[in-house]
Amino acid sequence: MTTLYVLDVPENTPLAKVAGEDPEVTVGRVGPYFEISAAGPIVIDRRATGCRHAVWYSAVGGVARDSHITQHDKDALRVEPA
Repeated sequence: MTTLYVLDVPENTPLAKVAGEDPEVTVGRVGPYFEISAAGPIVIDRRATGCRHAVWYSAVGGVARDSHITQHDKDALRVEPA
């Protein structure tokens, strides 16, 4: 299972919303974080979120032990199972 944690603040809500548009991805909450998870990779397009660069690069709160970030640039955030 691939899991990404993003702090649940208004600036990050579009990121969780775009991630949740993928039918393979589920978005829930754990404490003060959005928990974004999928059986396979999670890919979020920055432009689709409307996030500015500063918000985009600071959005990741963490990943689960069995996941790792393989792309986090101006275009997309990609998290894959380890």
